[in-house]
Amino acid sequence: MSTVLKNLSDFNNTVIPNGADMVIGIVVSEWNIEITGALRDGAINTLVKNGVSENNIIIKYVPGSFELTFGAQLLCEDKSIDGIICLGCVMQGETRHFDFICNAVADGITTVSLKYNKPVIFGVLTPHTLQQAQERAGGKHGNKGDEAAVTAIKMVALQKSL
Repeated sequence: MSTVLKNLSDFNNTVIPNGADMVIGIVVSEWNIEITGALRDGAINTLVKNGVSENNIIIKYVPGSFELTFGAQLLCEDKSIDGIICLGCVMQGETRHFDFICNAVADGITTVSLKYNKPVIFGVLTPHTLQQAQERAGGKHGNKGDEAAVTAIKMVALQKSL
């Protein structure tokens, strides 16, 4: 759903499981760190607010969004980690680079999740402008990091329930 119609940080009508027994990895792209750092902070705050211990949040950095997939794979290999959140920001430019990166990251995250049978969450912004990114990294549309953290908690809880 478009964030114009939804605040990424609004979970008032959502039941969020308790994350007390969860270990969550977060892979953060260093490219556009002013945005991805805000996404990271939102994810951490939301995880902690929903019971995940700060000691059970493992944060790793990769150079750019393209590298999120390999970072996620490395975290998936750690059997103690229940789920991984991938945070990045790829802004539209003047070339097709945007399309290639976004498609590769989306496909890669899905592939890693299925290969390791772990939730790997796509928390990558794909805005046209810096302003749109800021609006989705703690601005008027909330924080995609919050949404990614809630998704991770829900998917880990689903997997543990089965």
